[in-house]
Formats: sequence, C-alpha cells, structure tokens
Amino acid sequence: MQEETTTLSTPPADQDSAGIYLIAAHPNWRESRVNRRLLDSARSVTRVDTNDLYTSYPDYCIDVAAEQARLAAAQLIVLMHPIHWYSMPALQKLWLDDVLRYGWAYGAGGTALRGKDLWLVASTGGPEDSYHPQGYNRYFFDAFLPPYEQTAALCGMRFLPPLLLYGAHSASEAQVADHARTFRQRLESYPRWPELDELDTCPGCDVPAADRPGD
Repeated sequence: MQEETTTLSTPPADQDSAGIYLIAAHPNWRESRVNRRLLDSARSVTRVDTNDLYTSYPDYCIDVAAEQARLAAAQLIVLMHPIHWYSMPALQKLWLDDVLRYGWAYGAGGTALRGKDLWLVASTGGPEDSYHPQGYNRYFFDAFLPPYEQTAALCGMRFLPPLLLYGAHSASEAQVADHARTFRQRLESYPRWPELDELDTCPGCDVPAADRPGD
C-alpha cells in the first residue's frame, strides 16, 4: 500500500519564549567527556527543560503522561546522546517506543508534535574519517540518520541539521570546550538560526488506520 504524504506548515515560534525540551541519554555519565559537559551547559539556559533519562528512569519505567506534557510545552525537542552501535542508547529507544504513541504523536489524531523541530546532538567514538567508504565504519555518518529523519517526518516535525562531535574519546579539551560553547549558543539563539529559513516545511506522513499498531 502506498503511503500518502502531505506537507504541513511550521507555525512561527515566539523567538523569545520558544520552549526547548532536551532528552539526554548516557548510560554512564562518569565516563562521559562530551555529553556531561553539554548537559551542564543546557541546564544553565533558562528556557531549556532538561531530562537525564538514566537518572529519571533507572528502572526503565517511563512516565508517559509526564513526558508527553513536556514535549507538548516545547517547540524544539533535542535528542542528545552518544552513538551506540550506529544508533541511540537503549533507554532513549525505549523512550521513543513508549512516548511517541499512535494517536498522540502520529497516525489518526496524532498531531501533538506537528510543526515542532527535532534536533539530534550526538557524539561518536570514532573520528570523522572512520565514517567514510574507505574507513572502518564504511559509510558517511549521514547514512545512519534516516531513522531519526523518518521519526521526525512521521510525527510532522522538522528535522534540523545535527550537531556532531566526532572522536569524543580523543578530542582535546579545547575541542570539547569549543563544542560546548557552540551547543549553548545554539540553544540560546533558537529559533534564530539562519539555516532554518532554507529548510523545507515539516513533512507529514499519513498512516492508514489498517497499519496502526496492534493492542
């Protein structure tokens, strides 16, 4: 069955009050050189609501209603995590499975996230040249982005250009500090990002009722 695709316009965000919800997922913060610094930076930005998933839900029992309320209050949703096996940490994936439900985030009546922005902020252990056809990861990093992009599309969100730090294990202190400054500046200036004017409006993917998840 061919999926019908529509285009949704993005409502203008109030540039001084657009809420930001940052979902941080790192299974071992004590070993984090990058994400821990970024989380500290985000916590110092007034309008950013931060959630450290592994501290909030150590038993993996996610409060779906609370998470949906935090998402509804935000215009920008940030997924921040290290790349684990070319994807996200396990609790971040469970968060997506539990929170972005049919009828709320997508599908019939699922319009809660339409018109919002989704931003991936990620770090890799391998250096940038390892994400190359001649490198040991065999693909450019963009090859691993479609699941994130399609998640945004299915929910009617706009997927923003990711912020990446390659080679987190070997990056110098100066590189990490510069990355953290850039991250904070982006949070503080959202949605005044020049490149946003060049992005397409939010796509919308209509899911037939017959394709909805089973109970």
